[in-house]
Amino acid sequence: MLEKPHWLKRTYRDNSNLNYVREMLSALQLNTICDAAMCPNYVECFSKKTATFMILGVNCTRNCRFCNVINREPQKVDADEPNRVAEAVTKLGLKYVVITSVTRDDLPDGGAGHFAATIRAIHKSNPHTAVEVLIPDFQGNKDALKIVADANPEVISHNIETVKDLYDQVRPQAIYARSLDVLKSIKELAPQTRSKTGIMLGLGETPEQVYQVMDDLRTVGCEFLTIGQYLAPSSAHYPVQEYITPEEFDRYGQIAKEKGFDFVASAPFVRSSYHAAEALETEAK
Repeated sequence: MLEKPHWLKRTYRDNSNLNYVREMLSALQLNTICDAAMCPNYVECFSKKTATFMILGVNCTRNCRFCNVINREPQKVDADEPNRVAEAVTKLGLKYVVITSVTRDDLPDGGAGHFAATIRAIHKSNPHTAVEVLIPDFQGNKDALKIVADANPEVISHNIETVKDLYDQVRPQAIYARSLDVLKSIKELAPQTRSKTGIMLGLGETPEQVYQVMDDLRTVGCEFLTIGQYLAPSSAHYPVQEYITPEEFDRYGQIAKEKGFDFVASAPFVRSSYHAAEALETEAK
């Protein structure tokens, strides 16, 4: 196992905001990807009274080798969950919120209707809040994607995660071309909605493969890109092959900007929803 370099080591202290967020989430019976995926930024985000909500339960129908979300029998869909998410957004005073989910291949629409209900509930009670949804691939079901797009989120994100040649090892239940098609379809169904994706580095990819992903993403019109370091949740997960230096992340970010992405965040601790509001804020300036 590779030793973690100094730039990936952090020291945290609890504070009242962090405790407030935890207590509120518990009271409203809401889940976050921050906890489920063991995100290294959760203390910072909770301390700033923000979080990425994870809807449709905590059990995933897929078993990606990089992910800490549990693969087991999915839970019953909670019809009131969209209203509770909207209530949490109000209580936290969020002007930008990210909603994601476990993958629900067991549902006919993959959970698209639940995403749409959550978007509408947030917009109804928080009309000045921008909503980003980080969606699964819905098994390539464009009708499901249209349900989400028709709810008018400001940003639709779908993570490509890694380079094409590593899909069989890292994402055996996903298909690279299908994920690209999801991103392409976002712009076809909702030209006004911004499209976004994220990739992880350190899985064994080469720079040339990363550049190819960037080119593929630009070809399908993807506008926002995040690039971060892969950190294995446990020894049972796909092992880290390399720790990319901050300088290398800077170089990847610069190249992505030169390739035409409207917004790029590239650094070791970057995750798809980390400082997500900055993309729209940067664009508005």
